[in-house]
Amino acid sequence: MSKHTLSILVENKHGVLARVAALISRRGFNIDSLAVGPTEHPEVSRMTIAVSVDEQPLEQITKQLNKLVNVIKIVELEPSQTVQRELLLVKVKADTLTRGQVLETVQLFRAKVVDVAPDAITIEATGNPEKLEAMLRVLEPFGVRELVQSGMVAIGRGSRSISDRTLRPVPVPPPHVQSGPPTVQARPAERTHHPVPGPPPGRAAAVPNQH
Repeated sequence: MSKHTLSILVENKHGVLARVAALISRRGFNIDSLAVGPTEHPEVSRMTIAVSVDEQPLEQITKQLNKLVNVIKIVELEPSQTVQRELLLVKVKADTLTRGQVLETVQLFRAKVVDVAPDAITIEATGNPEKLEAMLRVLEPFGVRELVQSGMVAIGRGSRSISDRTLRPVPVPPPHVQSGPPTVQARPAERTHHPVPGPPPGRAAAVPNQH
């Protein structure tokens, strides 16, 4: 199996994430990483899903995801054509003897310290999975007390956007929806005074009997 990264544009509606994740899990594939968040369009969210699957089953999953009503577009991101990042927060033991070495590791991997305690340091790092794994290998001998890592987010290189010319509009109902054809209110007839009342329009004038 090979690892693939899918970028999915979905409508920002309740329950969409659960339906997408359930469809992939029903096929028997494990989701390695999942991140979801808003986009430049308030009514659209973007999911970045990393799965390990063969080419043929991946095509089947993509076709089934496209059938979901709330899915707008699916794109597989090539690693060489995208920028991929993950966020890592790790709490490392750091006493007076090892604190200097831990800080040197932070500078080496261009991370930063976000919290300091007498016996521990919390480090924040962003980068691709390979960089974060390498930093953790260096920090493990000092003692990792706690670790939390976000899912991967990815964006294509260059000026083109995933939503260019392919983002279909999400229907937004108007504030007041009328059922049936619109009604037209008749204006009240204006009263005019004539010396002699004429016949109604479209009717012949009645001729009085002459004796």
